[in-house]
Amino acid sequence: MDHLACFVGGMLMLGSRTLPTAEVDPYWETLAAEIGETCYEMYRRMPTGLSPEYVLFKPEASGEKADMVTPQDAPHNLLRPEAIETLYYLHYYTGDPKYRRWAYEMFSAFQKHCKTRFGYSAVADVRKVPATFKDSQESFWLAETLKYFYLIFAPRNALSLEDGGRRGHRQYTTRAARRGCRCWPEQVSRGGAGSRGLLD
Repeated sequence: MDHLACFVGGMLMLGSRTLPTAEVDPYWETLAAEIGETCYEMYRRMPTGLSPEYVLFKPEASGEKADMVTPQDAPHNLLRPEAIETLYYLHYYTGDPKYRRWAYEMFSAFQKHCKTRFGYSAVADVRKVPATFKDSQESFWLAETLKYFYLIFAPRNALSLEDGGRRGHRQYTTRAARRGCRCWPEQVSRGGAGSRGLLD
């Protein structure tokens, strides 16, 4: 399972709470929670507390950590946002404090193993302590990963997902929130906020 796939839990959770009931599968929230826990385990099971790029599952293996294996071409951590994104949506909609605890463990690992003098660095091998820096910081670390860490630790009303994330005329966009655009005829015909360019 790629770390990149971890966003699916957040997408399912957001969809289950915002789409019309007729379009929602009742299993989405259960699956979202299971994906969130799997992604958290990708962090927790590594000596650094950081997730590798991807893992392989070995369900027939015995032992707590034996069923999740890090391949030789995937031990690096690039400071990706997908796991914390899903934990944010799970916490936002359920209020379960375990998601904040998991987020704190993940953030602490980034602080301990990725923080440099002038920023944060990707790590070459999450299985080795002390971690070796890759001397790179992707833009998504600042644009997405830290955003979700901020939001999960902030009060729930720091960003309302019930009003589509709108505060006044500002629009907040998150990866899981990217879905088909729903246009409201009265806004488009009045030239309301957000209508410009939607139909061009």
